[in-house]
Amino acid sequence: MPESWLDLGLMSGSPPPPAKVVTWSNWDKAPYQRWSFLHTRELAPTARVARGTTVSPLPRRERDLSGFSFRHRGREHTIGETMERTFVDGLMIVRDGVVVFEHYVDGMTTSMSHITQSVSKSLAATLTGVLVGSGRFTLDATVPDYIEELRGTCWEGCSMQHLLDMRSGTAFDESDYEDETSESHRGFRILGWLPRLPDDPTPHDYISNMRNDTAHGGNFEYRSILTDVLGWCMERATGQRLASLFSDEVWAPMGAAHDADLMLGPAGFPLTSGGFCVTLEDLARFGLMHLQAGEIDGRQVVPAEWIQRLRVKDEALVDAFSASPEAGDFPAGAFYHDQWWVRDAQAGVYAGYGINGQQVMVHHPSRTVVARLSSWPRPWVDEYAELSDALVLALCERS
Repeated sequence: MPESWLDLGLMSGSPPPPAKVVTWSNWDKAPYQRWSFLHTRELAPTARVARGTTVSPLPRRERDLSGFSFRHRGREHTIGETMERTFVDGLMIVRDGVVVFEHYVDGMTTSMSHITQSVSKSLAATLTGVLVGSGRFTLDATVPDYIEELRGTCWEGCSMQHLLDMRSGTAFDESDYEDETSESHRGFRILGWLPRLPDDPTPHDYISNMRNDTAHGGNFEYRSILTDVLGWCMERATGQRLASLFSDEVWAPMGAAHDADLMLGPAGFPLTSGGFCVTLEDLARFGLMHLQAGEIDGRQVVPAEWIQRLRVKDEALVDAFSASPEAGDFPAGAFYHDQWWVRDAQAGVYAGYGINGQQVMVHHPSRTVVARLSSWPRPWVDEYAELSDALVLALCERS
């Protein structure tokens, strides 16, 4: 059974023993991630994403799922065994707007924020939809239309929709998070995810000097930097910092129960692609808002037309996605759109995923949302990913 950060004694004592101290040099490594993913604001610069004055109700009618099991790769797995094996810190199931299951490991509570990693992309894209709906943002605008100093760079001809669908031509190989020689590893360091080197440029200068290796509008390729550029564009379009913009347009209107955090890189650069830290129940509220076509507690927060886009099967997006390495992990006809992984558009089954085991699943056929926050010891583990998806889909379809 994986040990919690309390069991491990991380950051316990005044001062903690040297071997138990979590720093920016080890925060993303085992076992230190067991503490850091729940205490990000103690390690990194963050901006407050303020909740509003009204909290959307999230009634509870919990069920005993201790006997729940499912089949995967020829054997039975229980929910408890799977959560332990995949380092789940928190899991919540909402069915028909009611919480039917809620689980936390020792050391995580209902009020604690947890890093969402790339589920942040789905959060950010929802803000994009609000701005598009109010006429403050245009999907066919190019990056230099919003950021003039990027005129004449690799971002010429790259539209907001290219960013949203991961179809730019930007050279940013993110196929192996642990490859320290990759461009993405260098980029993550410069953005502020890892300890920076003395001669590293600012995130803004780094983006300005990137290059393309294919034309914009081609096949899907997962590149987190595109969401970071999207966040920069939204700041320029509105003249507002991303954390306060997200608070005003999504988080407070949604009725979040707790403030969230947004991690910042050098010069206050918003880490849009992975830096949102939220509570489990607020992540579930976010998913519920999508399940209800942008409405929650009687308020239309996100235009229904924006969310409906995820329910339209786009053959061009299917084709663009089909050649990617990720396509083999999804059913035929799946695609990536508006920073969501769409398993079945017509049925309305789509999810946001983040490294180290983060997820929000929206499952229209069963009227279910599943929010999952985890602390895998490595960024990506195929075994954990497959097993986690099998559990979440089984919970949607059978619980």
